[in-house]
Amino acid sequence: MNIHKNASMTPKGRAHLVREIDRIGLKPAAAAAGLSERTARKWHRRHACEGTGGLLDRSSRPQRCPRRSQASKIERAVALRRTQRLTYECIAERVGLSRSTVARACKAAGVARLPALQDAVPVRRYERQSPGELLHLDTKKLGRFDKPGHRVTGDRTQNTPRAGWQALHVAIDDHSRVGFSLMLADETAKSACAFVLGALRYYKTLGVKVERVMTDNGSAYKSRRFAKLLRRLGIKHIRTRPYTPRTNGKAERFIQTLLREWAYAFIYPTSEHRTRELQPWMYHYNFHRPHSATSHRPPITRLGFDGNNVLRNYI
Repeated sequence: MNIHKNASMTPKGRAHLVREIDRIGLKPAAAAAGLSERTARKWHRRHACEGTGGLLDRSSRPQRCPRRSQASKIERAVALRRTQRLTYECIAERVGLSRSTVARACKAAGVARLPALQDAVPVRRYERQSPGELLHLDTKKLGRFDKPGHRVTGDRTQNTPRAGWQALHVAIDDHSRVGFSLMLADETAKSACAFVLGALRYYKTLGVKVERVMTDNGSAYKSRRFAKLLRRLGIKHIRTRPYTPRTNGKAERFIQTLLREWAYAFIYPTSEHRTRELQPWMYHYNFHRPHSATSHRPPITRLGFDGNNVLRNYI
């Protein structure tokens, strides 16, 4: 039982009051306890009728509430919320209750937030057995700038007019989580092909031979130029289902990490300074940064590299 911090009497004090009333009388006992005779008489009467349990605090809720909403209306309001997904205002108009009453009833029934129309798609996690079996590719547009923008200054009027965009191309190995990224001028098929060649050269230096690549359905990845390059290299191309980015979730998650820990983590004077910091950050990501999918060890450890062998790591 929770006793108010400023309570003048506790159950123990009330028991003492009852004993004093029996010993010296009502009026002296009430005066000694600093209570009115009416209050002292109340506790003495409760103890006589209910025993020690009568000295405990009781709920302040009234025993009857004539103006309380009918239970049938409350049940109907909850049913309308659960089955027809109506708003509080519509339910209140149909049932004849106030909006606040409908809101309280729905909250108590656990339907304050409308349930999803469809069940959530079950998460299907997978991981290839060896490095190079599958390489995830994706791109992200980043704006150019000649001075810090609104993310730093908070002033959206401070921008770089007609600065244009850059395209961050990323690749990540499905098994090892070793990543590779380049900042290129655009997202065209020519840039995508150049990035693939750069990524293959990088992974080759680590002893990884790429067998498959997974991309979304961007125009560059669906181009004939990109398909011809992969055929010539003997690499199988897998594309995700339309409007299903979670299929390529490792690349999407890698981009979010890049944005959080590299692109938006520091105040860069210009976009060129940001680009120059990309490769040092990639070294940190691959060789030093703990990764949850690799038992909180750097991704490079899954390729058999010793984290202390600097000459071998930084090829």
